[in-house]
Amino acid sequence: MQAKKRYLILFSAGACLILLFCFGGIQVPLSRRGPTRRDDRSLTGYRSGAQWRRFPGVVQPFSPWDQEESDGYNGHISPRQKRDAITGVYSGKRCRMESCFDFSLCERNGFKVYVYPQQKGEKMSESYQNILSSIEGSRFYTSDPGQACLFVLSLDTLDRDQLSPQYVHNLKAKIQSLPLWNGGKNHIIFNLYSGTWPDYTEDLGFDIGFAMLAKASISTENFRPNFDVSIPLFSKDHPRTGGERGYLKHNSIPPFRKYMLVFKGKRYLTGIGSDTRNALYHVHNSEDVVLLTTCKHGKDWQKHKDARCDKDNAEYDKYDYREMLYNSTFCLVPRGRRLGSFRFLEALQAACVPVMLSNGWELPFSEIINWNTAAVIGDERLLLQIPSTVRSIHQDKILSLRQQTQFLWEAYFNSVERIVLTTLEIIQDRVLQHPSRSSLMWNSLPGGLFTLPQYSTYLGDFPFYYAKLGIKPYSKFTAIIHVVTPLVSQSQPIIKLLVAVAKSQYCAQVIQILWNCDKPLPAKHRWPATSVPVIVIEGESKVMSSRFLPYDTIPTDAVLSLDEDTVLSTTEVDFAFTVWQSFPDRIVGYPARSHFWDSNKERWGYTSKWTNDYSMVLTGAAIYHRYYHYLYTTYLPTSLKTMVDQISNCEDILMNFLVSSVTKLPPIKVTQKKQYKETMMGQTSRASRWADPDHFAQRQTCMNKFASWFGSMPLVHSQMRLDPVLFKDQVSILRKKYRDIERL
Repeated sequence: MQAKKRYLILFSAGACLILLFCFGGIQVPLSRRGPTRRDDRSLTGYRSGAQWRRFPGVVQPFSPWDQEESDGYNGHISPRQKRDAITGVYSGKRCRMESCFDFSLCERNGFKVYVYPQQKGEKMSESYQNILSSIEGSRFYTSDPGQACLFVLSLDTLDRDQLSPQYVHNLKAKIQSLPLWNGGKNHIIFNLYSGTWPDYTEDLGFDIGFAMLAKASISTENFRPNFDVSIPLFSKDHPRTGGERGYLKHNSIPPFRKYMLVFKGKRYLTGIGSDTRNALYHVHNSEDVVLLTTCKHGKDWQKHKDARCDKDNAEYDKYDYREMLYNSTFCLVPRGRRLGSFRFLEALQAACVPVMLSNGWELPFSEIINWNTAAVIGDERLLLQIPSTVRSIHQDKILSLRQQTQFLWEAYFNSVERIVLTTLEIIQDRVLQHPSRSSLMWNSLPGGLFTLPQYSTYLGDFPFYYAKLGIKPYSKFTAIIHVVTPLVSQSQPIIKLLVAVAKSQYCAQVIQILWNCDKPLPAKHRWPATSVPVIVIEGESKVMSSRFLPYDTIPTDAVLSLDEDTVLSTTEVDFAFTVWQSFPDRIVGYPARSHFWDSNKERWGYTSKWTNDYSMVLTGAAIYHRYYHYLYTTYLPTSLKTMVDQISNCEDILMNFLVSSVTKLPPIKVTQKKQYKETMMGQTSRASRWADPDHFAQRQTCMNKFASWFGSMPLVHSQMRLDPVLFKDQVSILRKKYRDIERL
């Protein structure tokens, strides 16, 4: 009987379900769930390396998907959430480069960026002005929107907190009225602050459509991989250009400081971001773990203070924040009201290893930077384990972490310009058809901003990675002799120089003469017979910068740059090249100069005095890697190169600025050669400029113009000079390899 009852109940239930299904009481959802954030390849139309031209016609917005999601789950979301899903900041939350970016705009003129002209009466914060100025001063900028691949608004979108005085009202209507907006396609929006009290959402207050976001404090949930860019939160005082160097002056071994772990900041008593900071007192020990918070912020803080506030405030005032920062091995970076914090950049600069406590934060430039090599990624839920975790890190690892903080700070974060250029380079790598930079290029010296993949994607073609690859540069050089005076006699210095260089055992099959003289090229028989071919190239524009063009006729890694009146022997050439093989990323040569700060005139000075200190090696007799020709031509702005060409001066100084800016190292002088200066001063024609006071004044001006563009003085002083073994030692001359150098 009991069994019959059970069967009857099951039969009745089944019949009811069938009836409900037939009359629409139950709707079985189809398997049309959108792909998850990490499952980007399941998007319709996805193809690896796909370009815009593979998606003909107008790209359809993702509103049907959003509508489908909201319609199917009306009973589980609030009306506000439903409204935000349709009209909020992420109405294009499924956007990727393959679906929301028009690649065809970039195929016409390459990666060019257009900044909208500023509208009258629109207020703009200093930080946003710095961002726009950095773009306008970069090689990516174009004033013609018809040439642009990427567009940047002149409307200030940095601060979207409605309680902020920097908040721009009616931004939605203003953006929608822009004629080039096109639903946000091929636009990038910069933002530092979004949302307001009490929930601090990531809503910007307007629909960004198909635009990319370069946003601080962005969560992994809202971050659109391979489309948005996570940038750091920086203060209004962050420098536009230049930026300060990191504070790690020397590598102390062992790399421990006075404090193991520190933090000093606000404590939020209630609301979002309060949990972690409220719990910091549990691990504070007033000895090597010093975690200080204060309730004393806001207008009515006393109304909300708790029993710990007075004690916390008193402890907080005992410590100087800068002293703690510079004397701690690790710095805690807990979230604030938003995920990001100013403490992040402060810790990087101070070589204090950041300990991240901000669950769900997409770290800055996470697409290119391996943060595991420069920071400790913690979990807010495991706060009590943090002290023991950092104590367990080996001192070798600590030293490595601190070194990497300094590299990342100086390469990508120490100025607004670096942050903006890194953002643009990331997008350019996505857009252009050439392969992008490798992780090693981004995460090791000199960084991704100076290793341009348009030149090459093979690490061995750059002067920075020979040691990492376990290879050496090609054991030959190409000589380039810059000529500006006519060839009228076989006794001119260039004839002797040509013969001496050709005799070098390291000279490749090419000697290149750049003919920048107004007179016609001399006949072939006027040049001396040499064991290697001589190629004469007539300069088209006959300007100074043409000596640093990336000529296809340079087959070697090393370039021996020479002025026509340089006096060098074969032995000197051989020795200089031997030294360069050990320092392929630097300029190695003979004529040295120096810079100094003139406190009376408050400007940089240039000196040619013979001292034991130098910061430049002139390219009239120097060896360097050919990659610097490419950087000089493509990285430096047209304004600096035009200045050099107009005055026919300072191209050698500009090359030294560039190389020192890349390497953060001085050039290398080889073997004192005073007769170089004496010979130059004794020459006529072009060489007479060395004694010309106007020539010297021009070089003073160049120093300050160049320093202004670079944002700081990149030149580095050195007192090192490399001589041959046994140079001028009291031993037999037969025991010396470069014996001829001593006779000069």
